[in-house]
Amino acid sequence: MSEEATWREEVVGMIPALRAFAWSLCHNGSDADDLVQDTLIKAWTNRDKYEAGTNLRAWLFTILRNTYYTQVTRRRREVRDETGEYASTLKSPPTQDWTVAMRTLQAALKELPAEHREALILVGAAGLSYEEAAEICGCALGTIKSRVNRARARLLKIMDAADPADVMAYETVVAANRV
Repeated sequence: MSEEATWREEVVGMIPALRAFAWSLCHNGSDADDLVQDTLIKAWTNRDKYEAGTNLRAWLFTILRNTYYTQVTRRRREVRDETGEYASTLKSPPTQDWTVAMRTLQAALKELPAEHREALILVGAAGLSYEEAAEICGCALGTIKSRVNRARARLLKIMDAADPADVMAYETVVAANRV
């Protein structure tokens, strides 16, 4: 008989002892059978690592024990949720509304004259004061205030918004995403 056939016969002879040990760990027949099956698969896959002449029983029992504790550790991390109750709490709000709002705002901003867009972004999106924006743009304070006011009015018209708060909301979105 070949060495592999002998090895296989010895492993098959150990199945009742493996099953008894697995049952002592799991206390459940079907789980014990699954554990023995996993052990046999691992043993067969790694049969080249078994050193002939060493204790096959100890090698198989070690594989079974390690497989069991690996499964226990994995199960601790898993959340049992057969009814889907836990999964239903893991919802995130839809983000499409903000994406649409951002695209609408970006398109509307492109239609503004460059100096109005710059003033609005500095004051509305970047959160700078009118004084800081005027200094950056190299113009008078009144000019920046006028540009921001005209930019907001033009955005309202472009976006067909009725409420100035809509533009402020879009400016908040821009500030959050730093357009």
